[in-house]
Amino acid sequence: MLRTKMRNAIALFIVFACGMVATATMARAEDCPNNPNALGTSRVLAIDPVQFPKVGAMAHALALPLADKEVVLTFDDGPMPRYSNQVLDALAAQCVKATFFLVGEMAREYPATVRRIFADGHTIGTHSEDHPPRFGKLSRDLVEWEIDKGIVDVGVSLGDHRQVAPFFRVPGLAHSDIIDDELAARHLVSFSSDTVADDWHRISSKRIIALAMSRLEARGKGILLLHDIHRATASALPDLLKDLKQKGFHVVHVVPSSVDQF
Repeated sequence: MLRTKMRNAIALFIVFACGMVATATMARAEDCPNNPNALGTSRVLAIDPVQFPKVGAMAHALALPLADKEVVLTFDDGPMPRYSNQVLDALAAQCVKATFFLVGEMAREYPATVRRIFADGHTIGTHSEDHPPRFGKLSRDLVEWEIDKGIVDVGVSLGDHRQVAPFFRVPGLAHSDIIDDELAARHLVSFSSDTVADDWHRISSKRIIALAMSRLEARGKGILLLHDIHRATASALPDLLKDLKQKGFHVVHVVPSSVDQF
């Protein structure tokens, strides 16, 4: 009974989230008055969870409708104030908008950082409650709990469940029929990635930049997965954004569209 109530509550706030965030898509991508040479955010892309239930080449899923040289920046595993705030500072300096996939227990621990991510205009998705290893091997009961509890904790930390996007990134980009079923039942986009920069390994900031740029240039466009909980990533981001600008890339901010049929 409790599980059914939680699932119904999750479905209800997803409807509200889609409707509210959709209004943001009407706005043009912002200029950067304090930095005329900034990378900036070129456009806002609204996606319908029904049309895009799964996205990202690393999941062999649908590709986002991106033009050549367009990149979507995403950050996993936070928030962690020490490094998340450095990431947010770097994004703000370049007027760039990204998507943050937050872990429920981390959001519960650091609600002020969650609220700053939202206040800075970024999209907030979820990334399970406590990022368990081998997510693809979990039982249905545990998958349900990880998804639902993570969403609830992020929403509570933010102070408004309606502002949590119906975007879920599976820990480790794992796959199972159970995961697919549970995300589909909640009308959540399974938001994978097109490429990574290996920043969860113990590599230098320069190496993170080199991997990100070489892989994006090889693909020509796509979703880039980074982590806002690592010092090297936070240190790399200012130069990575400058390199994206220099190489002619444009940042696209992804938000959920209205889903009237829910």
